[in-house]
Parts: sequence; structure tokens; C-alpha cells
Amino acid sequence: MNLRTVTRNIGLALLLNALFMYISAIVSAIYDFDASFSPLLLSAVITTFAGSFPLIFVNKFYEINIKEGFTIVVFSWILSCLFGMLPYVLFGGEFSILNSWFESVSGYTTTGATILVDVESVPKGLLFWRSSTHWLGGLGVVLFMLLVLPSVSTFRMKLSKMEISTLSKDNFKFKAHQTIRVISIVYLGLTLLETGFLMLAGMNLYDAINHSFSTVSTGGFSTKNLSILYFDSVKIEVVIMVFMVLSGIHFGLLYSVIAGRSVSLFKSPIVRFYLMSLLIGGVLVTLNIKLTGVVENWGTALRQGFFQVISLGTTTGFANADSSMWPSFSILLLIYFCFQCACSGSTTGGLKADRVLIFFSSIKAQIRKQIHPNAVVSIKINSQTIDRDLVYGVILYIALYVTIVFIVTVLLTLMGIDMTDSFTSSVASMGNVGPGFGNVGSLGNYSDFPMVGKFILTIQMLLGRLEIYSLLLIFVLYRWR
Repeated sequence: MNLRTVTRNIGLALLLNALFMYISAIVSAIYDFDASFSPLLLSAVITTFAGSFPLIFVNKFYEINIKEGFTIVVFSWILSCLFGMLPYVLFGGEFSILNSWFESVSGYTTTGATILVDVESVPKGLLFWRSSTHWLGGLGVVLFMLLVLPSVSTFRMKLSKMEISTLSKDNFKFKAHQTIRVISIVYLGLTLLETGFLMLAGMNLYDAINHSFSTVSTGGFSTKNLSILYFDSVKIEVVIMVFMVLSGIHFGLLYSVIAGRSVSLFKSPIVRFYLMSLLIGGVLVTLNIKLTGVVENWGTALRQGFFQVISLGTTTGFANADSSMWPSFSILLLIYFCFQCACSGSTTGGLKADRVLIFFSSIKAQIRKQIHPNAVVSIKINSQTIDRDLVYGVILYIALYVTIVFIVTVLLTLMGIDMTDSFTSSVASMGNVGPGFGNVGSLGNYSDFPMVGKFILTIQMLLGRLEIYSLLLIFVLYRWR
């Protein structure tokens, strides 16, 4: 393995992080040089030095193999999380080293879980950095690294393909040199549009930018203790719901629609399944919380029901109500959406709607096979036959995913954490959702979790964000030839 190639590209990722640290320091300066200015500036200088070192002393290399590619992807994430925790550590307070690591990993993986009890007491510069980790992590530090370069070479495209979910590779109908441009246009465009609409809905510029970063990245960090409930605005909630839904759709498909190509969102079976799931889930939760008397009127039920389903179904994790107090039926539905989530090729986590649809289709095919044992039954989605190897891979991934959730749940219960908190925090961390239920619900936090439990959840966040295999492969690299 060519370590010079690996270190040079990881250095580029660190420099991008340093850039946003400098921007966060500027935000701190705008707000009368709040207490986060020095921690942010010092962190930026340290990260700049660490990122520049391999660029200065290592020559460019344009050849890269699969082993080097996975190494760059995984270690860019891990080192970004490590350097990303510096502003928290230097700021101090409730940000111990492990709490800082937790907050950093939660940000970069767009999980949105937090150890903060009082978010609003944190300086604005540091909160901006916190939201920036979401925005950077939304498409992956490695993918963003490609955007700052003047040209796109073959080896860099290999990295971007590793960063994008495996299922989404076949869906990109763009030439290699167009893919990064497509993603950047959609991502930046959605961010700017939402910022503008949130300001029109009544948010100030600072809150609008922070919440746009969190929405488009489907992260969920808020600048308020009560999340979106703080604003108590239907207009703001509608804007955020629309952009959460859009951010859960394959970015290549969104670009095709925006560019005016002869493509319809509703022609995609994956998008139809994703949107129909959210619609049915929203209706069922709305009916349940109204008919059981949790809310008094249909308007509030509709508003809260759909917002929470869309929020968890896109792994964003914003809240406009305390869903932990809802009936068991609604909670179970929301837990299901924490598993399914949105489309591959988007910034969301979880199993992805693609895999879930293939899984359901394979069950349907197996039932037909039982009824007609001699028939040749193929697995189809929208008249397209799905390769058996892909189906096998999907089922294996789901089994591995659920197994990890179960193992982490058991480990957390052994630490004395109750079953609801253990299970839902495991589901939320693996799916990069953030909030679970109970003490870690929509308006709760992870401050009371034991240190070992927090560390385990951060590993789970990384496993979920890197879709398990990328992280696990690092442990067997020594066997590769």
C-alpha cells in the first residue's frame, strides 16, 4: 500500500475541515468574539498544520488501488472526527474528551445525538462549527475533498464511488467527470434555497443557516434546546419537512429533474416506495395520536404526526413534539422508519428504502415459489429483474445490520441502561438518526449514558455511516495482497 498517496489525500480532507473552523471562528468574532473564538482559531491552526504537512512533503500520485481507496475513506472519517473534536475539548465545560469525541462523531456521521443538556448556553461560534460538521459529513469528508480540487481524475472518482452507497452506483446516469459537479450543485443549491425560505418564514440568518446545514445533511443538530418546537411555526415546519423529503431522494435523480431532463421522480419505484411509506406512516401516526387523545385537534395531530415521521424517516431527527410520550403504536411505527429511512444516493443513513424494497420483493417472490414450486420465479422491481447476487447481498447486509443493533442493545443493558433507552439508542445510532425514545427521545440527550456506552455508540455511528463493510474491511487489510 502506498502510504504517501493515502496521507496526501487525508491531508486534503483535514484542510477542508480547517477551512470551516476558520469560518466558525469568523462567526464567533461577529458575535463579539464569544468564548469559542480562541478554541476554534487554535483548532483551525493545528488542523491546517496537520493537513498541510503531507501536501508539502509528499508528491502527487494518480494511481490508487482498492485497498488504498478504502484506507483513505475510513481514515479521512476517523481523523476528521478526531480533529473535529478539538474545538470542543479546548472550549471545555461539559465537553470532556469522550463527550467531545461523541459530539464530533455524531456531527460528522449526521447522527445528531448530543451530550448537551443546554444547547443554548453554548457560544454561537461553536454551535456553527457543530452544524458545519453535519454539512461536511452529509456527503462525506472524502467526497467534499474532491470538490476543492481543480480537476477530477480517475482515482478520485474511485473514492467518490466508495463514499456513495453501493446501491446508488448503478443509479447515477452521468459520466464520471460530471458526478461530483451534480452532487455539489444539488447539495449547495438545497442549502441556499432552504436558508432563504427559512428566513422568509421568520428565522434569523444565523438560525436559518444552521438548520439548513442540519436539514440538507439530514443530521438534526439544532441551535435550540427544544429543537424545531422552539419556533412553534407552521411555516418553518413546512419548509423543513419539504427539504427533509427532498434530501432523502437520490441526488442524481434530483439533478435530472431540476435540469429539465425527461425524468420523473414518480417513475422511480424506489422514490415511490419512499414517498408512499412516509405518506402512510404520517397518516397512521396522525390518526393514532388524535384518536387516543394525545393531541386535541386534527390540525396539531397532522402537523406533529407528519413532521415526526418525515424527520425520523429521513434520519434527520428534528422534533416539533415529544414523541416519547406518544402511544406504543406510533412509537413502533417511528422505530420502523428509523430502520428503513430514505433512498441511497442521498445523505440519509439507515438500511435505505432501496434495500427494504428489494427485501420485501424477495419475500413476495419466495411466497410465489412456495405456491408454485416448479415455477421459475424472479425478483422484479418495476418489471426489472434484480440480480440474485444483489438480493443475497441485501439480505446479508440487513442481517448484519440487525445483528449489530441487537449486540449493542445487549451491551447497553448490561451497563444498567433500561431496555427502551438501550434499544432505541442503538437503532438511532446505527441508522444515524440521533434521537431514540425514553430519556434519549426527541427532546432528550445522551449526557447520562456511561462513558463506555457513549464510546460504543460512536463506533456504531461510524459503522452505520460507512455502511459497515468499509469500516470492517480496514481490520482485514493486512490479508490483502
